[in-house]
Amino acid sequence: MILVLLLGAAIWFGGGRMGASREVRGMFLGLLYVAILGIQVAFPETHPLRVATGGSAALWLLIGGFVVLFWGYRQVILSLRKKAGWQEEKAPAPKPGAFSDTELNRYARHIVLREIGGAGQKALKDAKVLVIGAGGLGAPALQYLAAAGVGTIGVVDDDTVENANLQRQVIHDDANIGMPKVFSAQARMEAQNPFVTVRPYNRRLTDDIAAELIAEYDLVLDGTDNFDTRYLVNAACVAAQKPLISGALSQWEGQLSVFDPAKGGPCYRCIFPEAPAPHLAPSCAEAGVIGPLPGVVGAMMAVEAIKLVTGAGTPALGQMLIYDALFGENRTIMLSRRADCPTCGGS
Repeated sequence: MILVLLLGAAIWFGGGRMGASREVRGMFLGLLYVAILGIQVAFPETHPLRVATGGSAALWLLIGGFVVLFWGYRQVILSLRKKAGWQEEKAPAPKPGAFSDTELNRYARHIVLREIGGAGQKALKDAKVLVIGAGGLGAPALQYLAAAGVGTIGVVDDDTVENANLQRQVIHDDANIGMPKVFSAQARMEAQNPFVTVRPYNRRLTDDIAAELIAEYDLVLDGTDNFDTRYLVNAACVAAQKPLISGALSQWEGQLSVFDPAKGGPCYRCIFPEAPAPHLAPSCAEAGVIGPLPGVVGAMMAVEAIKLVTGAGTPALGQMLIYDALFGENRTIMLSRRADCPTCGGS
């Protein structure tokens, strides 16, 4: 019996050290169990091999029954958590204090930039950035913000990963189909950079939470694809005097702007006072979108966020940056604030 336990431990822990997956190690343990059970059934009671492996088939059947019950219970719990969008009630606190040697090495390419330096990287570590949407634009923005060392990153989305997302939403993978996007994104971001804290909000952004949630963060990135949410995010950012980085996509073209009326720039509603008719602004599902385009625009949104946090360069305030992927063209349109804007006109 002890020999069997030692052999099982060698398969599980030794296999783990050799890089074998849980599935592979579980398969070998299953083969070992079947072999032991075969010995107990086929060999006579006095056979040394049967005696050395426990001497009783009933004992192994009982052990197997307990393992099956435990596995079934675990699968049920995981399924319920997945369906309920389970998360810890309290998000972990940001990692405080000075940079570790690993962090200094990781962010060395930032630190040597004179526009960022050590002070700018420390500002990134202390920053709190909220990303609305973990889809086409949110996916690359979240990955680059995590890689850059933004200390606390919130992500809001009520959707689950679908097969059709994987053509462009590169933060998710095939194994996570059916999982809430915020948890899929969280797993990838924490695997990329364990020195950041990710706060997943598995729900739609609504009026009852927008103001309170946005007030907790330093700036907001809006990667949503509907005007109702964009207007809601814009209004909450204006009220809280938080900068808003907004991006949008359509087929081969992407655009982004930084909206911050507190710094003299326009707000989103200044530029888009009313939502266009549905047929004039079809969704990506209706009109299509080239796969890499969200990566380009989402990465540009992350760059604008880093500039705002560190004070580097000139943010795209009062500008709309337009990228035409089909013809390889870039355009910049200057934007002005509207005095009669119902959202920021009087602020």
